[in-house]
Amino acid sequence: MGWQYILIAVLFLSFAGYFLGKKKSVQSTSGDISQLRSQPNYHGFYILLSVILAPIILIFFWYIFEGFFIREMVLSALPQEAIRQSEDLTYGIIKAIAQGVKTVKDPLSLLPEAAAHYNALRESSNLILTILAPALAVALFIRSWKKIGVNFPARDKVEKIIGCVLGVASFIAILTTAGIILSLLFETLRFFNLVPLSEFFFSLEWSPQIAIREDQVGSSGQFGILPLFTGTLLVTLVAMIIAGPIGLMSAIYMSEYATSRFRATVKPLLEILAGIPTVVYGFFAAITVGPFVRDLGATMGLSLSSESALVAGGVMGIMIIPFVSSLSDDVMNAVPNDLRDGSYALGATQSETIKQVVIPAALPGIISSFLLGISRAIGETMIVVMAAGLAANLTANPLESVTTITVQIVTLLVGDQEFDSAKTLAAFALGLFLFVVTLMLNIFALRVVKKYREAYE
Repeated sequence: MGWQYILIAVLFLSFAGYFLGKKKSVQSTSGDISQLRSQPNYHGFYILLSVILAPIILIFFWYIFEGFFIREMVLSALPQEAIRQSEDLTYGIIKAIAQGVKTVKDPLSLLPEAAAHYNALRESSNLILTILAPALAVALFIRSWKKIGVNFPARDKVEKIIGCVLGVASFIAILTTAGIILSLLFETLRFFNLVPLSEFFFSLEWSPQIAIREDQVGSSGQFGILPLFTGTLLVTLVAMIIAGPIGLMSAIYMSEYATSRFRATVKPLLEILAGIPTVVYGFFAAITVGPFVRDLGATMGLSLSSESALVAGGVMGIMIIPFVSSLSDDVMNAVPNDLRDGSYALGATQSETIKQVVIPAALPGIISSFLLGISRAIGETMIVVMAAGLAANLTANPLESVTTITVQIVTLLVGDQEFDSAKTLAAFALGLFLFVVTLMLNIFALRVVKKYREAYE
């Protein structure tokens, strides 16, 4: 029986326990639920949570550690001479044979035996889990069923269980973040063992290479991040020059000037832009905007490329407009009308009220919307690939082709990778650098928000 069927059985038992627990709690008072210490729903939820949580945790950890234990048991049963090149390769061949792959050529008779051993262990593991998980669910059902009664504090128990679940979820989120940071950090340290720190931060060339032979010219590559960082800033700047003013002004109009009917119609239409896939924006930039910019330059006597930071940043700015507009509109609508009325009572016009009252009051949210737009622009990849190219040029000219950090990360990790080469490890160094830049940007934004919030309050 697969884990899916076990999970279905546990879910069925838990939901049955919910209704049976409610029914038993009502019956324990002869129908007068006012005598219960907790509402019947809480008694049902107590049985449901008691039955479902432990088996799910068991199934989760079982399948996490099952592969490790089976691998160790299979490989430990093999003699050393049967292991090919590495244990990973040998175990991969054993799994392939166990799955019935006929293309695996094995002159030794030991690996088919190991594959049969592997299948036997898998079947034994599934059998044990099939018995253990439902048995645990039934035992928990009986245990929780016995506790249902007039004086049982079901609500306290349910809230405690939910609090523990939420705490575990928070811990997993923190642990995931720490895991991402540590994985980036360790691989980055490996990269800097191969490439000097000074070259990464101060070199003006980015040209990662893989050595095909030891005497290959330029096989060591160039790993200067400055062209990538400059390209990222240039594309982001162009995008925010378009998205920032347009998004903020549209938010001001919809919040302060537009009628409620107009706002209810236009705002959803504007937010549709946020739902368009980025690859569609990339096609739009490459097929429409890029040739338009090139032809416009030709009419002015300029030789412009259809791939440039201006094209990528311009289309990216259109994509970011709803992020800035929607959030800014929401925070400006949240400003109390009493503040506006007080400003009008002092003789201020509507435009003066917007500039001196509404925007200062909503400034923390407006800064957050701009920060969201900047983060969206920094992390965008598809539009830059299709509209700005892959050339790592150190330039401040938006009419030239550039590339960004995220594009290079994708490029470095496409295809077969050697995780002991500087080229592949450079992706982790770029990722850690981008993480630090984004973190500093968030810290700066939080300080600005705190400063203006304290000044306003």
